[in-house]
Amino acid sequence: MVTYDQFTTHCEAVLGRMAQACQACGRSPSSVRLLPVTKTHPFEAAEYAHRFGLAAVGENRVQEAQVKRPQSPAGLRWELIGHLQSNKAKQALQAFDVLQSVDSAELAARLGRIATDLGLTREVYVQVNSGDDPAKFGCDLAEAPAVLEALLPHRSLNVVGLMAIAPLSDDPAVARRTFAELRRCRDDLETRFGVKLPELSMGMSGDLEIAIAEGSTCVRVGSALYGSRPVL
Repeated sequence: MVTYDQFTTHCEAVLGRMAQACQACGRSPSSVRLLPVTKTHPFEAAEYAHRFGLAAVGENRVQEAQVKRPQSPAGLRWELIGHLQSNKAKQALQAFDVLQSVDSAELAARLGRIATDLGLTREVYVQVNSGDDPAKFGCDLAEAPAVLEALLPHRSLNVVGLMAIAPLSDDPAVARRTFAELRRCRDDLETRFGVKLPELSMGMSGDLEIAIAEGSTCVRVGSALYGSRPVL
């Protein structure tokens, strides 16, 4: 993994890209946050983020967070951005402060019941496969209302927005369509259910400028900060 000095340089470069993207579309840089993705890196990756002044890190796997979080700074928030299997719902609620990958009504209901039983309150996002990519997780656009409807009755779950991952493609228009569809889905859900869903988690190292132009409030960046991931 990179050194802390290298991480700092990388972080400043990514934040510079984000600021330029915001300026290009007339947004304030404070409207988009950087979420470092520590997947497969040691717990020091989370410590780097905290030392730099970032408030949270993103992890793809429950098991990794369970190992790394106890070794990491206490004030750091942990966000699940990877696929969540229903049988890991309890562990995920205990290991993470935010769950960005709620992608079915069944999972939503299970999380709500368990969080209530445990006396926990968590922020959640609905993950939508707005790029219609068979290689990606997330509910279909047509299923998003049912997932949100399953989440809303649970006071233990605070639904703050939507999340999507763009399909792998050399064509920037593919990412743009994916992000624009997620934004439209969010707008439709707000109107239909009379709720506010201010957060749009979309964009990674290679497409964060497009995501910001389409309304992202959270870009999830791993390799551009920490270097290539080690092979497990």
